[in-house]
Amino acid sequence: MKRFGALLLFPLAGLLSGCDLVVLAPAGDVAAQQRDLLVVSTLLMLIIIVPVMALTVFFAWRYRHSNASATYAPDWDHSTKLELVIWAAPLLIIICLGALTWLGTHLLDPYRRIDRIEPGQPVTQLHKPLRVEVVALDWKWLFIYPDYGIASVNELAAPANQPIDFRITSSAVMNSFYIPALAGQIYAMPAMETKLHAVINRPGTYVGFSANYSGAGFSGMRFAFHGLSEQAFDQWVAQTRTASATLSRETYLELEKPSENEPVRHYASVDPDLYGAILNLCVERGKMCMSEMMSIDAKGGLGLAGVRNTLPLQYDKLARRGAVFGNEPSYVASICTAEEAAAARAASNATPRDWPARNLSPLRGAGLLRPGTESRRAEADTPSLGLLRREL
Repeated sequence: MKRFGALLLFPLAGLLSGCDLVVLAPAGDVAAQQRDLLVVSTLLMLIIIVPVMALTVFFAWRYRHSNASATYAPDWDHSTKLELVIWAAPLLIIICLGALTWLGTHLLDPYRRIDRIEPGQPVTQLHKPLRVEVVALDWKWLFIYPDYGIASVNELAAPANQPIDFRITSSAVMNSFYIPALAGQIYAMPAMETKLHAVINRPGTYVGFSANYSGAGFSGMRFAFHGLSEQAFDQWVAQTRTASATLSRETYLELEKPSENEPVRHYASVDPDLYGAILNLCVERGKMCMSEMMSIDAKGGLGLAGVRNTLPLQYDKLARRGAVFGNEPSYVASICTAEEAAAARAASNATPRDWPARNLSPLRGAGLLRPGTESRRAEADTPSLGLLRREL
């Protein structure tokens, strides 16, 4: 009999061991406040749901056909007191839920800096936030620590009881950055930056992942989040700085290519402008950044001559993602002066054999022309500017 009972309990124990209650028992204060909001909202709704379910069973039993003692009143159709109870109770619940939602929306706004480490401990000037730049790649996570000049793939670490300021973007596909023990999920989108402010209160190792399907390797977009003591975090930073790899723009372009189930890797140094280039879709050297083009547009644009450059300004992701159709990658190289535009015009009218005889020093000096490279020029409406486009 004992053996039979053990056989019955073994599958149940295995099922329960797979349950992870991290959402209801988080280690971060922001996630704990979100948990409290969820629990209070559920209890408020149960004030209506439980009596309704109980009364349903009661009326079905009380007024069953075989119960002759139940009062039979076929002409009854209205009760003011009953109507007040039926409508007033749900209305009060809705008002309470609305107030909680409004408060939670503002107090738990991911863009809002946290004002407390935990209940009873406000954030002071002594709590310097840890800045982390997050990039969702295909299909792995890149974490850059700008204050330390290091980076890691599929591993994130932060000291306990210290505010964390996340800046989040994506390389190509929309993802969702989510560490259940830390805070709620927030989306990562290409050419856009989202923010998340949080704090981890208990040291430990927690799971982070993408909560938004993004392709074939989506299931492998998981990483470990280490909540460490201040001393342990300093040791982690020191260990990361001993790595042999460095994260330059060229290294990033290789890392950006789709790959699945990537192991943890560290980078001892990072190009300080890399995250800004990722955000502005201009990691390739010489490519015009999105912020630069928006600045030009804000000043009136480049006129009709710039219309033809709309396609080249699109981010050249297709080639790196393995596409076999479409145009060859091309991009706006730089804004040039009138002298450089004249040299570009001369170069466009000459064949490659004639180039050595032409004076192309302005282009070579600016790094905009290499031997064997075809260049074309589009003039702007103003006589002092021209737009040079390089075809790759």
